[in-house]
Amino acid sequence: MKNDIDAVIVSTPDHTHAPASMMAMEFDKPVYCQKPLTHHVVEARAMRKMAKEKNLVTQMGIQVHSFYDYKLATLLIQSGIIGKVSTVRAWSPKNWGFDGPEPEGSDSVPENLDWNLWLGTSAERPYKEGYYHPANWRKLLDYGCGTLGDMGVHIFDTPYNALKLDVPMTIKNQCRKPTGFGFPEKNTVTYTFPGTEYTADTLKWIWYDGKGAPEKHKDLKLPNNEKLPGQGAMFVGEKGRLLLPHFMELPRLIVDGKYQELDLSIIKDQEAIGEPVRDYDSEGNKHYHQFVDACLGKAETSAPFEYSARLTETILLGVIAGRFPNKTLHWDNATARFSEPEANKFLDAPYRDF
Repeated sequence: MKNDIDAVIVSTPDHTHAPASMMAMEFDKPVYCQKPLTHHVVEARAMRKMAKEKNLVTQMGIQVHSFYDYKLATLLIQSGIIGKVSTVRAWSPKNWGFDGPEPEGSDSVPENLDWNLWLGTSAERPYKEGYYHPANWRKLLDYGCGTLGDMGVHIFDTPYNALKLDVPMTIKNQCRKPTGFGFPEKNTVTYTFPGTEYTADTLKWIWYDGKGAPEKHKDLKLPNNEKLPGQGAMFVGEKGRLLLPHFMELPRLIVDGKYQELDLSIIKDQEAIGEPVRDYDSEGNKHYHQFVDACLGKAETSAPFEYSARLTETILLGVIAGRFPNKTLHWDNATARFSEPEANKFLDAPYRDF
């Protein structure tokens, strides 16, 4: 069908993102792939490499990247509203983890499910009702990427983009011991990144997920003892803090423990600010339309694989760290390997034939 297809949209579970996208790119098709871009780090590097070599139009489906509030936060940070940023704290109380044991036995596969096709390139296993569908696959190692891979991509995106980060140097995940089947239900992941023009010499990034997230910390204390938004990120800089709720809420500036009015005049490129839109569909469609326009040669995508593969790699390194609770892993960007040999086997997984 390659001659009948102009572009490919990949909206499958995480473990099928890379096989489908790579096949499409091999046929020189533009690809819009949902987040997280891949299930494994090696896949993210391969997709980034192929997209660049073939000069293809690509976009990761992270719609908030094109939303007004997130673009505004990026412009404010890069305009120096809180000076150099030393720390980012981000959180989601969602629980895409599973602390129970792997199920035993098997159940009849529903008539409307092709189980072999759904498994795709992942390891073969028997179907068990209630463990994979509906939607439970996000909780399981073979198919999803946990809460970090789901909500983390959305919430990481703006600080990652605003601060012009690359991949981290070290990663540590405080969580329960691995079970080999499901992701931990509660994670606290600490990254250190090399410094950029918008950060201190190094940047510390702490991610919290699961019930009760985030943990209390002075960086997260709000004026008037207000409650934190359910999900979001906090930039901590030299001159104050910037709170970015998730989602469709304006960023909030905090200086000396008090809210301050946002001064948009500090943004050099005033045309880049745009107009706020309070309609989810209109905001979300911007990202899709940008991809279509890029395919037609009328625009450029803002989350191409060159960018989104690095963001995904960062997320996946935190996911891998969950296999080694409370241990600091050291990542070499140049070689794409950990200094800890035991962690390198989780950078990829063999594809089965089916």
